[in-house]
Amino acid sequence: MQWLCHYKQVHYVEKTDKPVESSLKRLGGVFRELGHNRKALFFLIAFFFYIDGVYTIIDMATTYGESLGLSSIGLVLALLVTQIVAFPAALAFGRLSRKVESGRLLIVCIVAYFFIVVYAIFLRQLYQFWILAVAVGLFQGAIQSLSRSYFAKIIPPEKSGEYFGIYDICGKGASFLGTTLVAVITQLTDNSSIGVGALAVMFIVGGVFFILTDRTPAVEQK
Repeated sequence: MQWLCHYKQVHYVEKTDKPVESSLKRLGGVFRELGHNRKALFFLIAFFFYIDGVYTIIDMATTYGESLGLSSIGLVLALLVTQIVAFPAALAFGRLSRKVESGRLLIVCIVAYFFIVVYAIFLRQLYQFWILAVAVGLFQGAIQSLSRSYFAKIIPPEKSGEYFGIYDICGKGASFLGTTLVAVITQLTDNSSIGVGALAVMFIVGGVFFILTDRTPAVEQK
């Protein structure tokens, strides 16, 4: 642990007399810079869609299960299993990322979530919900950690604070889209399964933009 005591932060922002004004100016500069950094821009769009799909699945899983008449206790236990599975799965993906490009692993996670949503459409029994819970756990931690890792590699390190500020806005700001989509489609069709299935669109859009991200050359840092 000695290395923690001697860690030196290389990239940071000097303290100013007007921190709020200075932060807003730097953040505005990054937004303008995104017009030229298409790789980062495409990734943020992709992230906005697929991470919202992930959060919606996590937030609405119990509600969806109850709408199908499944046992509340069984649903809660299944969600607990999700968290238990997520931790070692995230570690496994972390080790795998040393040998496989994080971009390829992210595509695997996005595709996996697409099929998870498709599977959820046909879910009727509690044991099927448990299978769903394990599948979500396998990719839940991985897609979040890999996203941060991938994004960190395609942004200017000296502006990582500003870029990750926008990244967090995309993650938290997207949380309304998936739930709204599910609610609207469910109301229109009077079928919660079709409503949940509509989340597949989020992963399709996110996947397409991520492929664009991966194929776009990185901006050379000055």
